[in-house]
Amino acid sequence: MSDLRPRNRTSRLVRRRRTIVVTSIVAVAVLVAVVAAVAIAVAAPGKKAPMPVPSASGSATTTPTATPTPSPTPTPTPTFNKSAQSLDDPNSYWVVVNKLRPLAPSDFAAADLVEVPVPYVNQPFLRQVASDAVVAMFAAFHAETGLSMQSQSAYRSYSTQVRVYQGWVDSLGQAGADLTSARPGYSEHQTGLAIDINALPDQGCALEVCWGNTPHAQWLHAQAWRFGFIVRYPGDKTPITGYESEPYHLRYVGVQLATELHNTGVTTLEEFFGLPAAPDYAK
Repeated sequence: MSDLRPRNRTSRLVRRRRTIVVTSIVAVAVLVAVVAAVAIAVAAPGKKAPMPVPSASGSATTTPTATPTPSPTPTPTPTFNKSAQSLDDPNSYWVVVNKLRPLAPSDFAAADLVEVPVPYVNQPFLRQVASDAVVAMFAAFHAETGLSMQSQSAYRSYSTQVRVYQGWVDSLGQAGADLTSARPGYSEHQTGLAIDINALPDQGCALEVCWGNTPHAQWLHAQAWRFGFIVRYPGDKTPITGYESEPYHLRYVGVQLATELHNTGVTTLEEFFGLPAAPDYAK
């Protein structure tokens, strides 16, 4: 029996070592299987996105979408209708009379001439609408400045213009007269829409360039458009109009046209309507 004990002890030791090895292999295999399963679960498709983090109020925080601002609709700019009235018909408030554009007929006389109820040197007559505008303009001037104005000269018939023009020819010669007075049939005064204005009382510059330095002339230069009038012969436009500066000569064209001339800064009818300059008579 002594021979068998050592052999049995060795056999038991071998079996124990085998058991430990097998157990270790099984444990490692189980561990590998668990790790593989976890990795597959993490990488699997169809995984749900993480839920949004609730805000302090308990609702999910979302990013606001900017609302586009609509572009404003452009407002069309109205265009002034330059053909609204005739430039040739002597009955038109826009008729353009100059050294190249005589009245037709030459002895034209407006049918609606009335006496203008304002102070005057020579009894004034104008067409009704121009007369009403003069009365309103004189009243506004007095209310705004405390000063007064009077009419120096208004409507003149063809026959009257014959005498007036000849008087200037006798005084200045024909060349000088043509710079200051219109020949018969070419005068704005014959339209019943023009008036020469003077201060009241007279300050000594009636029908002279120096009248432009008076507060009366300066007010008219800035404000006459409100009543439908323009200063017809500016001092810097002699090559266009054919006349030297006449700060006292006001021409009625209506509030619409006078306002457009004021707003655009155009100072002559020839330039505004694209008409040829009229520095001298054609014959």
